[in-house]
Amino acid sequence: MANTVTKEQKLRKIIELEKKLGEIQDVDVLLERILTETREIVHADAGSIYVLEGDNLRIKYSQNDTLLKELAPGEKLPYPSFSFPVNEKSVAGYVALSMEPLNIKDVYTIPEDLPYKFNKQTDRTTNYRSRSIYALPLKMANGRLLGVLQIINARNGNGDVIEFDEDAVLYITHFASNAAQALEHTYLTLSMVRRMLKMAEFRDPKETYPHVTRVSEFSREIYDRWAFRNNIPEPDAHKFRDSLTIAAKFHDVGKVGISDTILKKASPRFTPEERAVMEGHTCIGANLFEPCDSFLDEMCRDVALHHHDRWDGGKTGYPGKFNYPAYAIGQPVPESEPLKGTDIPLAARIVAVADVFDALSHKRCYKEAWDIGQTFREIQNESGKQFDPEIVASFLQIHDRICTIYLRYPDAED
Repeated sequence: MANTVTKEQKLRKIIELEKKLGEIQDVDVLLERILTETREIVHADAGSIYVLEGDNLRIKYSQNDTLLKELAPGEKLPYPSFSFPVNEKSVAGYVALSMEPLNIKDVYTIPEDLPYKFNKQTDRTTNYRSRSIYALPLKMANGRLLGVLQIINARNGNGDVIEFDEDAVLYITHFASNAAQALEHTYLTLSMVRRMLKMAEFRDPKETYPHVTRVSEFSREIYDRWAFRNNIPEPDAHKFRDSLTIAAKFHDVGKVGISDTILKKASPRFTPEERAVMEGHTCIGANLFEPCDSFLDEMCRDVALHHHDRWDGGKTGYPGKFNYPAYAIGQPVPESEPLKGTDIPLAARIVAVADVFDALSHKRCYKEAWDIGQTFREIQNESGKQFDPEIVASFLQIHDRICTIYLRYPDAED
């Protein structure tokens, strides 16, 4: 009877989790959450999510509680970045190809007559021992393959590694199946975001998708560290980082309303009037999200409007406390009372750092890319001036993750 109650309790928890998943708007945040929650449901020590990109699987997220315990509080495991072909030679590739799950008791003793093998290289590098694995395809409701969810090393109440039993398979399968609806919703959101950003890229070649992706991921990582430093409750942190991941991508979307003569000028030297017109992209971007019908709308508006305001209220910050709904496209933004300090919305203060770091460290039509070390020093030098000191401190603490994202999403010309 006790086991029946336990099953009921777990299934009830899964249903509650599924409702929470339906509230997530960003697909990357959702995938990470699916991995976290699936592992927790079956007490698995580690796991990975691979996403389908053409004929390859690329690792998106990797989690490992044993290795995480070796790090200082608040630190994360190294940001993984590798891909491999979808074929029957690897566990994840076989699952993607067959569209069927695999339950392996010990990946080190996979029979030689089976086509797939387990790559032990990561275990050797990290001094970890993978044993039991349950891998299953992540599919949309229409059957389209999104990737592979791989759960590693189920543990019993004593912490011993065990195989994934029938109950564990039931819970994983049920949870993953119902998560497909949430995945479909977030992929539809992602498609709409990409279309809007493609429109911005048509107008301004500097606003490439790799650029906005880097700024988005930098921003999420900065916020995660900031939230840890400030003891932000987990539900609040989940909600904020979900919206921030999307809002950061729209930081310069207002440039769609700037004329080509200014937007595509092959020199950073604007006349004072041209610069004031260019500054209007903040107001145009903010107006795209009016009226605000959601927390996400509000954050997108705040990021678009205020990511160029300065922490110290200096004269180069804009648009300040200007009445942006009254802005007329093509007109200069008038000088206004500065917006400074914590009056600048948190999301905008984070994106300010992420955007400047990315702009400086990549080539533009009017400048060469700065050395990445030089770029980090510039961000540090502007702490307390252009940027919020707490945000800069959080940014500097995740130096390695920032560098990995920088390398993971190169511009086409890099």
